[in-house]
Amino acid sequence: MLSIPECPADDNAGRGPAGGLRRTGSVRNIRDCTGLNNGLQRSLHPSAGLKPLFVSAAAMTLSDPGAPTQPANQVVLIGLMGAGKSSVGRRLAKRLGLAFVDSDDEIAEAAGCSIPEIFARFGEPAFRDGERRVIARLLSADAQVLATGGGAFMNDETRALIRRRGISVWLRADLDTLVQRTARRAGERPLLNGSNPRPVLEKLMAERHPIYAEADVVVDTGTEPPDDTASRVLAALVASGRLPPSLAQRASAEAKP
Repeated sequence: MLSIPECPADDNAGRGPAGGLRRTGSVRNIRDCTGLNNGLQRSLHPSAGLKPLFVSAAAMTLSDPGAPTQPANQVVLIGLMGAGKSSVGRRLAKRLGLAFVDSDDEIAEAAGCSIPEIFARFGEPAFRDGERRVIARLLSADAQVLATGGGAFMNDETRALIRRRGISVWLRADLDTLVQRTARRAGERPLLNGSNPRPVLEKLMAERHPIYAEADVVVDTGTEPPDDTASRVLAALVASGRLPPSLAQRASAEAKP
């Protein structure tokens, strides 16, 4: 099995509020996929100050995968590429006083190469397996805002874990909005591979939207500024009744114009 180890780091480095990981928007240690190539052989010893990036399959087994944990202190953003998960997520995290984590950044950092390189060298199934394990590890952290890749919520185990440990927010955008946003970086997105994004996105919408509809909260997003979308997400989170009281109070205050 392909494995992606965690890059060595000081325990206190890169920590954000509430003990979560703080992302700076840049990805470190993007080298040559050594994390992927050496993952199975690498031993992470606790005394060395390292911790496993992945949880075991057994640890991911849920006694009641359909039961959400009340309340939820993990806000998990889902949606197609171009929906604004990262840009809205950073604003949400700042306004809630939480850490922001992007699962794609975490995968790339641990693997030592970019997401397109992982797809090209190992294929999508290997990436999806690593993605599932990385998100499971991230969901064991403290309160945070987590932006996930477009295909992450399609995995049954990931979907059940998100339902149990957090509150999922689907950022739903129409086709024209997604095409406009992704066309500028089509070459950086493996599923587009530099091609016309419209037919690819149409296909993904047909496949994924029925599953995305299982999210706890759905917020439509379009051409408005990300701050406006973040405000509507905050209002929807408060209305859901799933946030802890202190977080709900802050979200309510931040959602007001």
